[in-house]
Amino acid sequence: MSVGTSSAPGAQDAGSPPAASRPPGDPAGLGIDPDQLPDGLVVADEQGHVICFNAAAERITAVRAQDALGQRLEKALPLEDLEGRRWWQLTDPYGGLAIRVGQPERNLLLPGGREVLVSASYVRTRPTGPLRRLVVTLRDTEARRRTERSHAELIATVAHELRSPLTSVKGFTATLLAKWERFTDDQKRLMLETVDADADRVTRLIAELLDISRIDSGRLEVRRQPVDMGAAVGRHIQAYVAAGQPADRFLLRVQQPLPDLWADPDKIDQVLSNLLENAVRHGEGTVTIDVTATASPREDEDTGTSVTVSDEGPGIPEESMNRVFTRFWRGSKRGGTGLGLYIVKGIVEAHGGTITVGRAPGAGAEFRFTLPVSAPAYLA
Repeated sequence: MSVGTSSAPGAQDAGSPPAASRPPGDPAGLGIDPDQLPDGLVVADEQGHVICFNAAAERITAVRAQDALGQRLEKALPLEDLEGRRWWQLTDPYGGLAIRVGQPERNLLLPGGREVLVSASYVRTRPTGPLRRLVVTLRDTEARRRTERSHAELIATVAHELRSPLTSVKGFTATLLAKWERFTDDQKRLMLETVDADADRVTRLIAELLDISRIDSGRLEVRRQPVDMGAAVGRHIQAYVAAGQPADRFLLRVQQPLPDLWADPDKIDQVLSNLLENAVRHGEGTVTIDVTATASPREDEDTGTSVTVSDEGPGIPEESMNRVFTRFWRGSKRGGTGLGLYIVKGIVEAHGGTITVGRAPGAGAEFRFTLPVSAPAYLA
């Protein structure tokens, strides 16, 4: 039996099941082994004595279970709030209002100033009866800190990306307003075109932020319409050719017939734009796009549409494959926020689809996403 779940002497009361009927390592009669729980668990009896102190609680608090068991809760777990007030005296779980059912999770301090996330549940024999068990759960703050660091990185990245175009916009507009008559029409046009391009860049960054917010909160809306995937890819290729890319750099292969696909055309364009830009900017050689019919990622549908974008560049290192769709991943040092592929994955999954990354036959990178046809019920 683990020392972390040893019973305190005299801790059993008449209302607890006999020890022989409890599972091994379950001194508090919880029906589980507390040492198997990922979070810290501390249980006090109706008199405030600790009767359970699991292994995770030992790890989080650096207090040995054998020192905590049998002690008064406020002595075994001397918590303070961020203003230095003693937590158990402040909340008074054994006194105060008998209608209370617990304490929501909050940030408290252990001796030495270590932060810990604490929540408590009040177990009563009847709704307003005396407290029979006080169940306290403990979590360290590392997960929260990782989230906070991720948010801080997002803010820093976006602030950095916004600074450059906004500085350009401000500089050119201020110069034009102050010295309009000194510039030729061609110079004015060049400055205004630069301002226009930088304004588009700011707009894209703001759109990326909104997309990330919706993806993270599960509020990304998909407005389904019929989508011709082959034609959609063709439009993106034409735009690249019009912008100066050689036409023979792109190879589009569309398998016929394709199933009728219902998806959000704007968001599909966003996915295609990111994948093709990734192949053009970071890859080399021919960019090949295959549009094929395939098995649907949904169990209740037979067919779906798959798009594979591959290039002939150096590809993605094997050790980086599992990080490609995370925030801030960059395949090279050629700029960008590192948010595009994270957004692509969110959009594909919002459609009920899947996306993978691997090595292309020509050793470059290969991205493949598959969407269910998602036809409306009235067409079924």
